[in-house]
Amino acid sequence: MRSPVLTDTAAMTTNERGDVHLSGVSKSFGETVAVKDLDLEVRQGEFVSMLGPSGSGKTTVLRMIAGFEDVTSGTIRIGGDDVTSLPAHKRPVNTVFQDYALFPHMTIAENVAYGLKVRGAGTAERKDAVATALRQVRLDQHANRLPHQLSGGQRQRIALARALILRPRVLLLDEPLGALDKQLREEMQIELKSIQREVGITFIFVTHDQEEALTLSDRVAVFNNGRIEQIGTAREVYEYPQTEFVARFLGLSNIIPGELAGALTGTVQTMSVRPERVRLLAADEAVHPGDITLEGTVAEVVYTGPTTRVVVDAADGLRLLSETQNTHHPSADVDVARGDRVRVAWAVDHATRIP
Repeated sequence: MRSPVLTDTAAMTTNERGDVHLSGVSKSFGETVAVKDLDLEVRQGEFVSMLGPSGSGKTTVLRMIAGFEDVTSGTIRIGGDDVTSLPAHKRPVNTVFQDYALFPHMTIAENVAYGLKVRGAGTAERKDAVATALRQVRLDQHANRLPHQLSGGQRQRIALARALILRPRVLLLDEPLGALDKQLREEMQIELKSIQREVGITFIFVTHDQEEALTLSDRVAVFNNGRIEQIGTAREVYEYPQTEFVARFLGLSNIIPGELAGALTGTVQTMSVRPERVRLLAADEAVHPGDITLEGTVAEVVYTGPTTRVVVDAADGLRLLSETQNTHHPSADVDVARGDRVRVAWAVDHATRIP
């Protein structure tokens, strides 16, 4: 039987693209419950990130999809087939880890071809598949180099090519950019999304980095204590958090407790307001109709480069964070100092009520 090889996206049919369904999946390690009755559906050709802090269950879910961990209960289906009891090597998935695990004595081409060679693919078939794979990760000029001659980002792309060449229905990525520095990591985020669009394979990506998840994903599943707290597009989970955990974990957020929210708006329900929605008002500045305003004292001013963050201690012990984009025009930039009395405001429709 001929081994599958990497083909251009145009040659792929819909049936070659994987989808993943988890139904009632739980995982316990002794008395510790790592994942609790979890349901998840990943569509064909979708890029889904599983985002959460350490210990939230996201990596355990990835390992169960890969077959590296058995499920305690529930079912896992890939491409419509029940794979719950299948061993890892029989599942139509491949995994890319943070550790590239390249063979140091092999050339880049040999590393990428290794999986096909193990499967018994012929020399000509491997050569064609490697050429396609390296072109798709934009490293076709580096086929004869050794891993140590490449940068960290290039080695990560080689690990990606080695996984993709086996044409998995689903590619699983376990914090693959975690070992890279910030600048290279941001460059690789753009590369990774571009590659995923080109090859059209379903990607499931594990990360604890909120910005990374928002940048890469068609949808983000936010994990906490072995459950998915919320799943949706990047805009949905950031702009409309459905729990206080999601509001706090995805970037910075001002949480207005229910009673204070009731005093401000008439509705006793906790609110979340992102710092970039909170405006510092000039002394004589009029508020817009429907704005919520509070007075307070500046506790801290933090210059981050692109933005300036101002921490304001307002009434009833509430501490608010306002974030303003720096224009690099001094007359328009934030001009306050610790101890200043200020007013802050935000539009009612810029606050999200948390159920």
